Amino acid sequence: MTTKSKKIFLVMSIIVPFLAYCLYYYGMMIKNAPYKFSEFQSLHFEYGFGDTLNNIYDSKTGEYQFVNRRDSLVKINMHLNKDDLLYLHRKAADLGFWDFPANELNPNVKGRVPRYVIQFNYLRKSKKVMFDASFDGAPKLVDANERLIIEIKKILADAEARQRNVK
Repeated sequence: MTTKSKKIFLVMSIIVPFLAYCLYYYGMMIKNAPYKFSEFQSLHFEYGFGDTLNNIYDSKTGEYQFVNRRDSLVKINMHLNKDDLLYLHRKAADLGFWDFPANELNPNVKGRVPRYVIQFNYLRKSKKVMFDASFDGAPKLVDANERLIIEIKKILADAEARQRNVK
């Protein structure tokens, strides 16, 4: 056997089966994933201070109410497009949202602490997380929550700007 045929044999006997196994394994993981975008139904997002969550968005109904810079409550109807929802679904998956605890509250802090409620609804399951900005859990968990909140707020602001420009 020549050196070239030995290399080809090596590739065919080790690398090709490994790649086939990887495709099979990860294909099954994706197929059986508990939160699939194909089953996505809606996103519900609330935030405010303490128990007063005046800022609410529901992607199913498109109802969006928020307190503007002049402390006025504004109510509009705004639907996110499929790309926005897919982006948020993927961002939640990347940040590990499905593994976040349901309650990330700090019971020792009283007063006006920012609180957020994030809920992703799917055909067969839902995931809801309540997060206080004063939560003293693992720094990586707090960072992941804050990053997801920033992304959701950014998508909502972009969608609102697009809607304003259309009118």
